[in-house]
Amino acid sequence: MAEITINQLPPEVRRLHTKAIEAAQRENHDYAMTLFAQVLSKHPGFFEGRKQLRAAQLAKAGAQNTGFFKKMLSGAGSSPQIAKAKMAMSKNPAEAMAIAEEVLNADPHTSAAYRIIADAAVGLELPQTRVFALESLARISPKDKAAVMEFAEAASETGANTDAAEKVLNELIRASGYDQDLLQLQKNLSAHKTMKDGGYDKAGSEGSSFRDMLKNKDESVALEQENKVQKSEDQAARLIAEYESRLPKEPENFKMLRSLAELYTQKSRFDEALEIYARIKNSPHGNDPSLDQAMAATQVRKFDFAIAQVNPFAPEHAEQVTQITAQKAEYQIAECKQRVEKYPTDMAIRFEMGQLYFQAGKINEAIGEFQKAQGNPHKRLAAMSFLAQCFAKKGMNDSAVRTLQNAIKEKPGFDEEKKDLIYNLGSVLEQMGKKAEALEQFLIIWESDISYRDVAAKVESLSAGQ
Repeated sequence: MAEITINQLPPEVRRLHTKAIEAAQRENHDYAMTLFAQVLSKHPGFFEGRKQLRAAQLAKAGAQNTGFFKKMLSGAGSSPQIAKAKMAMSKNPAEAMAIAEEVLNADPHTSAAYRIIADAAVGLELPQTRVFALESLARISPKDKAAVMEFAEAASETGANTDAAEKVLNELIRASGYDQDLLQLQKNLSAHKTMKDGGYDKAGSEGSSFRDMLKNKDESVALEQENKVQKSEDQAARLIAEYESRLPKEPENFKMLRSLAELYTQKSRFDEALEIYARIKNSPHGNDPSLDQAMAATQVRKFDFAIAQVNPFAPEHAEQVTQITAQKAEYQIAECKQRVEKYPTDMAIRFEMGQLYFQAGKINEAIGEFQKAQGNPHKRLAAMSFLAQCFAKKGMNDSAVRTLQNAIKEKPGFDEEKKDLIYNLGSVLEQMGKKAEALEQFLIIWESDISYRDVAAKVESLSAGQ
């Protein structure tokens, strides 16, 4: 996949994009975001459209760029949507990216969503999109050395957003003092900017050469030497070594300990990461709820890693995967139950608990949690959607229909969440044998988004039946 311009969009998608622009100009941000998302779902490489979607998200949030980039929500990676995006990453990075954008529609300050977009862009070979997401990460956390370096390195390699990369890198250098890694990266970035601004990166065309374009051979040699990116085998490994060397002198630098645990997790050194988290947990800083979430996420990644390590050609492959998956589900339920007991009034945790019960097939338990989770206005509609699915699984279709109809009435606009509610309502009605009513629901989606799930096939099948 490659990044494309508006001229490369098919005519019907271009018309959809025009409607999105018009909606944004009228400050109808929800509708604009819905339309931009539809365009990007068909063409994830439409970079200008992604930038316009981001502008609409920020406009809805009522934030200027400078204000937005200085904000960061704690526990941003705990959203069920983020977990869903991470699960989709390996099989369908475009889907993971779309889910991350849904998260940003609700809150454009979510750093975990930008991380997913950046990683998905690698799999989809969308370099500008990756740099754009990394810039957001770096500006959200301007003192995060790893985030700033990743953005600067990507900008240096692609030549995109180099001014912004140079700015955040210089700010970090001023705040950190002497740092060989940052200073070397600063030189590399400066060299790339010189090449781009001077047109040197286009040398070689029409018989010219890079050296011919420079004033003298010495300048060419110096610039080429600066342009060589001096990297070690692994940036994360360098940071791990640095933090480990500082630990004896800074045993109570809990921010550094947290960063070290995250790096251990990144390198699949899960036991060492959990040991560091436990060390923080036993300190005066151990009451941080995000610490519990980080420990749980690390343990889940450990299970996922173990599943990935099972030999796919071994005769007991399926049995081993089933066993580890069951252990993972058991752990997640037990861990989430502890958080529910610790924070009984946090309805977002109740929602998470309900999802885990639902996935484990414990429908009665899930119903109880989703009923409570409706008390959280941010989780209410999602909880109602799951609640309806629980009712349907128990054969209580009338209750499922009423729950979905109430949720649809409460949902303004016509975004992906509303489509999901309408689709589920149509599915329940179809299951009940009410084909005409089911067709009516599917047509609502079909008339605005024929590519949504299998709604076209549903409409065709039910219409033929009538």
